[in-house]
Amino acid sequence: MKLFNRFLFLPALLFFCINIAAQADNRMIEVALLIADHSKSKIENCEQLLVVYNYQPENYSAFLVALERKEGSWVVKYDPVEVGVGKNGFAPPQKKIEGDGKSPTGIFRLGKLFTYEKHLITLLEYQQTTKEDKWIDDPNSADYNKYVRGATNAKSYENLFLNNDAYKYCMVIEYNTKPVIKGKGSAIFFHLGVKKPYFTAGCVAINEENMKLIVNWLDPKLNPTIIMGNYDVLKSGL
Repeated sequence: MKLFNRFLFLPALLFFCINIAAQADNRMIEVALLIADHSKSKIENCEQLLVVYNYQPENYSAFLVALERKEGSWVVKYDPVEVGVGKNGFAPPQKKIEGDGKSPTGIFRLGKLFTYEKHLITLLEYQQTTKEDKWIDDPNSADYNKYVRGATNAKSYENLFLNNDAYKYCMVIEYNTKPVIKGKGSAIFFHLGVKKPYFTAGCVAINEENMKLIVNWLDPKLNPTIIMGNYDVLKSGL
């Protein structure tokens, strides 16, 4: 009798867990749609949108929801996924500075993809990286927050070809690029998380399975954009 009851209990427990997970996903989607709606005037020309947010601004764990515009409305492209942001969470709007360990808050275009792969199935502009490829993070360099191949006089820079897979897919988040303001932060990328817990120096990190889906989906003609920050900031619009 006890064994029979156990077999009855397991399907009920499984159903309960699936239901809880579905409710959590629905809540994440509702929040992402709310954030998109409250910033709609600034994303009118965007057809593909990544919404990245957390609830505690200092937390490096966040959620990502991929949205696409269909007949004038935002719909979900992929299931919500947990991602990593800066090890110190999100900086308040306009408060990001170099070396603070925080991801910037704002609305930014998604740009060029750097990859270890020679060939990719993607519409994105991409470049296979080598050990010569760098992104300058020295605020005193004329090339601050810019890509450089080969020799540089900069005192510090980020290598785009690492000894791990973090930059196997490394997409530029166009923060502090037009114009570049020295000291306001550099090398903000959307890249792979190597191992959990994911946290970064100011980027957004995701697992490889979901990164591949996004890389295969994004289309520069649709002005792919990312909204990122703390929920309490984003819910009122940027």
